[in-house]
Amino acid sequence: MDTLSYKTISANAATIEKKWVLVDAEAAVLGRLASKVAMVIRGKHKPSYTPHADCGDHVVIINADKIKLTGKKWDEKVYTRHTGYPGGQRFNTPRRLARASRSAQIIEHAVKGMLPKNRLGRKLYTHLYVYEGAEHPHVAQNPVKINL
Repeated sequence: MDTLSYKTISANAATIEKKWVLVDAEAAVLGRLASKVAMVIRGKHKPSYTPHADCGDHVVIINADKIKLTGKKWDEKVYTRHTGYPGGQRFNTPRRLARASRSAQIIEHAVKGMLPKNRLGRKLYTHLYVYEGAEHPHVAQNPVKINL
């Protein structure tokens, strides 16, 4: 038997092929979209997936302002942050963020929460590009449109 057939191939920076992917978020449910986008950014959709390597693709999301949330999440889901000063805890709802034209933050927050909480996750997060309208500045990269 050929022993080379038993070797596991691990992806590294030299063997990884990165692509650009375009996702239209119009009428997409937030959590379902975010989990699939996180999987593409991580590279789990590829047969050469390696957990410790950045083998995912760059993802461009358009129409973030047309995202859907199920149930009463528009008003009852709460994003909490702190300014760093005493009494500086601030709260936001998705409806308030969308009204302030920050719908991209809703998707970014959901996807970031589904990535690893380490150096690799912080690097993978930089491969996410979210835009509220249908236009994006990444036309030169020729992103391939996929349906999630």
